Amino acid sequence: MTLALMLEQLLNGVQFGLMLFLMSAGLTLVFGVMGLINLAHGSLYMIGAFLCAAVAGATGNFWLGLGAGIAAAAAAGALIEMVVIRRLYDRDHLDQVLATFALILILSEGVRMVFGPFPLYLNVPDALRGTVSLGVVDYSLYRLALIGFGLAVAIGLWALIAKTRLGIRIRAGESDREMIAALGVNIRVLYTVVFALGAALAGLAGALVGAIQSVQVGMGEPVLILAFVVIVIGGIGSIKGAMVGALLVGVIDTMGRFLLPRVFALFMDTSQAMGVGAALASMLIYLLMALILIFRPKGLFPAHG
Repeated sequence: MTLALMLEQLLNGVQFGLMLFLMSAGLTLVFGVMGLINLAHGSLYMIGAFLCAAVAGATGNFWLGLGAGIAAAAAAGALIEMVVIRRLYDRDHLDQVLATFALILILSEGVRMVFGPFPLYLNVPDALRGTVSLGVVDYSLYRLALIGFGLAVAIGLWALIAKTRLGIRIRAGESDREMIAALGVNIRVLYTVVFALGAALAGLAGALVGAIQSVQVGMGEPVLILAFVVIVIGGIGSIKGAMVGALLVGVIDTMGRFLLPRVFALFMDTSQAMGVGAALASMLIYLLMALILIFRPKGLFPAHG
């Protein structure tokens, strides 16, 4: 085990965490503002990845594909909110879970019908291929760009929420939706905008990650589970909490999968150490979530204290 390898895995964890932030930020906004449990959020991540891969493959332009993926996810989110979600706000959470689970099945089969059952592959743009020297390690330029891109989006999202009129309305909607409706804010339009914004963030994450893994039907569900872990750790409705939670999950998961098998290999057979280490590493983030729920039931940075 070398310092270069450790640094590379740490950067991989940060990159993974920032992509999780893009996914979980939209989810926590929707849950915090609208009180909606949206299991279909992972399907919007999948839509963004598929549209990006399809358009980039047809045009040869990754950036055009990225824009198409974000736009498609946002449009799908707005349409879903107006047609389906709008009828669920006053319903029980169980109804929301059942309806959005049905959307997962519908959207997965719809994507399979349009794009086929086989994975799509998205090439890294030419400008971001290769590696860059960081002193002790040569790191993937594209993954480093993902870190920078994730940080830039996080700063932009913070500025939107904290500094703009729309952000004021979103924060007011989290605190007292009846009051802002009484003050003349069109709550239906606000909800559609928030849902579309969350969908766009999910689509952005899917499109960016699509270049380092295959784009396939069902790719959003594992990420959705991790996004729920993130918002439980960080605090529902909190963008700051989503950032901290996502980085914790990304780094702990990546470093756990890297370090634990090597630690167990010091006193176990290599094959056994790999199996035990991998199994325990997959549990780490859930153990962290359990500890947070015990000592900070509202999360590390709850939106309302």
